[in-house]
Amino acid sequence: MANPSINASVSQILKNASILEDEPRKKSREDWRKAKELEEARKAGTAPAAVDEEGKDINPHIPQYISATPWYFGASGPTLKHQRPQPEKQKTFSEIDQWYKKGHTNKVATKWRKGACENCGAMGHGRKDCFEKPRKVLAKFTNTNIAPDEHVQPNLSLDYDGKRDRWAGYDPSEHKAIIEEYQKVEEAKKQLRAEKLNSKEEEEEEEEQDSDADEDKYVDEVDMPGTKVDSKQRITVRNLRIREDTAKYLRNLDPNSAYYDPKTRSMRDNPYAGTDREVDYKGENAARFSGDTRNHANAQLFAWDAHEKGVTVHLLAEPTKVELLKQEFDKKKEELKSEARGTVIEKYGGEEHLNAPPPALLLAQTEEYVEYSRTGNIIKGQEKQVIRSRYEEDVYVNNHTSVFGSYWHAGQWGYKCCHSFIKNSYCCGEAGKRAFRDAENYTRGVVQEEEKEEPEAQTSKKANDQEEKLEDKPKTSKKAKESESESSSDSSSESEDDTRTKTERKSKKEKRKNKKQKQKEKRKNKKKDGKEVEDKLKEALRKEEENQREAERLLKMDERKRPYNSMYTATEPTEEEKEAFQMKRMREEDPMAQFMGK
Repeated sequence: MANPSINASVSQILKNASILEDEPRKKSREDWRKAKELEEARKAGTAPAAVDEEGKDINPHIPQYISATPWYFGASGPTLKHQRPQPEKQKTFSEIDQWYKKGHTNKVATKWRKGACENCGAMGHGRKDCFEKPRKVLAKFTNTNIAPDEHVQPNLSLDYDGKRDRWAGYDPSEHKAIIEEYQKVEEAKKQLRAEKLNSKEEEEEEEEQDSDADEDKYVDEVDMPGTKVDSKQRITVRNLRIREDTAKYLRNLDPNSAYYDPKTRSMRDNPYAGTDREVDYKGENAARFSGDTRNHANAQLFAWDAHEKGVTVHLLAEPTKVELLKQEFDKKKEELKSEARGTVIEKYGGEEHLNAPPPALLLAQTEEYVEYSRTGNIIKGQEKQVIRSRYEEDVYVNNHTSVFGSYWHAGQWGYKCCHSFIKNSYCCGEAGKRAFRDAENYTRGVVQEEEKEEPEAQTSKKANDQEEKLEDKPKTSKKAKESESESSSDSSSESEDDTRTKTERKSKKEKRKNKKQKQKEKRKNKKKDGKEVEDKLKEALRKEEENQREAERLLKMDERKRPYNSMYTATEPTEEEKEAFQMKRMREEDPMAQFMGK
């Protein structure tokens, strides 16, 4: 270790200069020699190591340039504090669970406040940083629709790793949805595997027998886990699992659960012992003592017992002999039991109790077995059907042989037995069907007559229009002829005027009046028809404009948010709707089409 006098400050050295000069030189050399010996003893391990002010041992092999403290540090003894981070220079960083807050607060103001956004009125950002659509009149002036305030974000101090943490601000509760989804998938897979195993158990046994027979023949085509497929060299690894199956050491991560041997890949005990979980895997010991292993163990015990009683038999040497002896032994044992039971019944009675039905039938129970899982799903059996309707079925009223709603015609429900559309009406049977057909035929005939009358009315209207045209044309010529005839009659003779009677003049005037009245009525009717056509056309134009606006709105929307159009009914458009479509249709080839929207 370094001499502590070397680490003393300059002022202290100057202050103690007189004391050092008065001491003899031998004493200083002796002290230096003792310090050197102590340092070597500490390095050799014979002397205890130096202790700092905190009570920690200082390694004696540390170089002097590291252990020596500078004079301005002011250390009074051996220390390494100057080599450690100084607390006044250490930076404090944010914790791992601190992050910026997301979303908005529930605080919504009623008036605009100073320092808030002028556009939306929310605190936490300015008008330039506002994500809301720019308003025509700012919230600063309207004081309406003030947006909720944003969170006051903390001033985080992140270190190097904190700035590059990809999971910073992640909420672990969001991972629960993924876990639940995978659990559902795993439960469905387990259920499918169980169904396949139960249904194809016999087929798999036959296939295994066939594959064992031809195993060596088709060894190149075998692809099984734990087997290196090669016709020349074949290696089998024990306990090699399929990659899709869960590893044994991952079934229960509790360190106090069953022991797993990684070398042999075996877990003999049940990892879920003492828990309520229902799983298929219960350890390798459970698999070892399943199937015919118990029968083999019983046969081994029988062979040992027989050998002790003097019967020379061995299970591995003579398995067939052991099986036959065991069958004879079991048969005689059952006969002795039945004889003993018969003697007891003859002596004490009670045979009627042995022949009684099972207690499940005595309590009015059935043999239907239903097994449920912890989640309430059915594992085995069939659940009892639940009545899903509160109405009685197959109940016919008022002499009907079918229920109401069994017949459909022209948008109406009715009875199929009598074609009646009135609920709870009395059934008339075939008579009701005939009446319904007659009424339908009558309505069809009336419609056909109306359709025939329509073209006749149109032809008569055309004829009247032609007569009116013919009457309108010769009006001027008739007046001219009348004037000429009057002038000629005046000039020729006055006797012809006397011959005309007053009745003829009156009849002509009446005819003229009637014609004028008919013409006026026709003009009025034409005006009314024209107004009706104009009104219909205006209504069609208005509907066409609404349809175009609705189409533009749907095209601007996201295709995933568009409503369905399943309830749309297609009908033939009227003449006014066709005219409105032609008037409002945009033609791309028209050079002025781009200015129509403006």
